[in-house]
Amino acid sequence: MHRTRRKRVAKNTTAAPTPGTNPVLDTCNAVPSTASSATTKAANSSKSIPDASGLAPETPQASSSIQETPEDASPMMEVFGSHSTRFRVSSLGAAWQKVLSPSDLELREPPKGSDDMHLAQELGVSLKVLQELHSVCGEEAFICPAETDNGVSTIPEDVDLLTLRLRKQYLNMNPGANYQGGRLEAKIDNMKREMELQYFGQLPEDPQHAVQKGEVLLAINVYYPIIKPRHKDTKPHQVFHVLGCQRLMELRDAVSCIRDMQLSGEFSNTPNLAPDTTNKDLYKSAFFFIDGTFYNDMRYTQCRDLSKIIIEWAQMRDDALAKAGVKSMSDVTFGELTLKIGYPYLFCHQGNCEHIIIFKDIRLVNSGDCQDRSVYPLLINKHFFKCHKCYMCKMYTARWVTNEDELAPVDPCFFCDMCFRMLHYDSEGKKLARFLAFPFVDPGVFG
Repeated sequence: MHRTRRKRVAKNTTAAPTPGTNPVLDTCNAVPSTASSATTKAANSSKSIPDASGLAPETPQASSSIQETPEDASPMMEVFGSHSTRFRVSSLGAAWQKVLSPSDLELREPPKGSDDMHLAQELGVSLKVLQELHSVCGEEAFICPAETDNGVSTIPEDVDLLTLRLRKQYLNMNPGANYQGGRLEAKIDNMKREMELQYFGQLPEDPQHAVQKGEVLLAINVYYPIIKPRHKDTKPHQVFHVLGCQRLMELRDAVSCIRDMQLSGEFSNTPNLAPDTTNKDLYKSAFFFIDGTFYNDMRYTQCRDLSKIIIEWAQMRDDALAKAGVKSMSDVTFGELTLKIGYPYLFCHQGNCEHIIIFKDIRLVNSGDCQDRSVYPLLINKHFFKCHKCYMCKMYTARWVTNEDELAPVDPCFFCDMCFRMLHYDSEGKKLARFLAFPFVDPGVFG
């Protein structure tokens, strides 16, 4: 009897996965199999209106008689708190444009006072009543007269809440966590806020570069290389805003990695002959791996198809990755992608420098976003590093790093250009000791 009821529910409705079950999911390095595609198609068979966050509600919906493809269906949460189901970016943007009114898609700032008028119409009250509601229900009305503005870091002595006592204990053990007095953490937070507000509502100088209303905007986290143990899983290296009309190669050019800026070679014998060309000038090949497709950078004659050797390896192992598609990133826009929000994908450059990228949000451009198309991909956040100072003078940024250095107190040791030459070479430019010298590019310079 219980089994019959389950079949009847599965036939009439499309419900979210039962807690505790193990849904079929594709991995980030394999093409989804037929079984996973069928599961995704069944999960996306219900059609719903996208909400403000870009994800459809998880409540069961009546299924239509015509099965939709996963690319055209509205995304839902495939794994709660992790990622959504697969969807096509352009299809979701078109669905939003059908639901929203023309005034919601308008990119120009509304006239002053129009927000209150619109809110009064929604509530069915007059402007006078709305102003009275503002005065009675505003933030000032909920402040107790005994309260004082001590700041978020000032905790009173007589507190009984366990969370506040633990917070106070943490601040006493870690004085640097207190954001008072212009500390480094507070300065970094201010710089991050300035980055986000730098292009707030900026209009283009050239009308041809204006962002079109109804354009899809994607927020992308680019994480540190997988080979870098610190922060590789928790803190994104950079956060970008990209438009649906932009091509993948534009994001590839915007991503800044220290591996691209490094200089290859050892130059202890010829420090004046250190080349000006960086690794990015020499090794231009790169690819994105998104939803079972390699998007290669083939714009230059030096570029190689990095996905070819991976697919050949997968074919020898009879792996599903052997069926991966191959396209050029210069021919594909973000609007043409099929992806999952919150799901990890891959960006690889320099042969083996692999970055996890996650599409963390999707929405339509509004009046508060930068409306200059030429500014995108827009860097809105990045992780900050302190610069490596010269070990000798403690003043200038390091330009050289030495190994097996008989004259240095530590190994490796960092030097600015002047201290490096004064310590290791005589007036004629000859080495004074045995050491290995490599040009050093400080990651803090990009912060």
